[in-house]
Amino acid sequence: MTTPDADGLLAEQLLRLTRRVHRIQKRHLLQCGLDITPAQSRLLRTLAHYDAPPRMADLAERLEVVPRAVTTLVDGLEGSGRVRRVPDPTNRRVIRIEVTDEGRKALRELHHARRSAAEEILAPLSDGQREVLGGLLDTLIDGAPGAERRC
Repeated sequence: MTTPDADGLLAEQLLRLTRRVHRIQKRHLLQCGLDITPAQSRLLRTLAHYDAPPRMADLAERLEVVPRAVTTLVDGLEGSGRVRRVPDPTNRRVIRIEVTDEGRKALRELHHARRSAAEEILAPLSDGQREVLGGLLDTLIDGAPGAERRC
């Protein structure tokens, strides 16, 4: 069992790693000339997981943000030609968001930037260390059963 101080140190290390990942990704995105915010990137990646264009409310729920935040993100992505608003074929009052060809191109560039950032971060690790890290991350992502804490 770890001490509270050791847990605090681990938490700080995780936060520092997260910030480093974001900085490196941002640098890679700037190098490839992709003018996109991290929030827009997340929305675009989320859109790519839908089989059919989702409603903004669906996106807000999936991203765990308020609908107004999605509207602002969609406005920015629409302005850059990466997404478009389209009427729902069965209910014209409903607007759906679809990725454009420019958006698909941006997704490919985002994927490359994320992959390059991961390679840069993982470069110092041996194959064995990467395997151990992958297992540890899976455990942290999935969490222990019943381990959810409330404030």
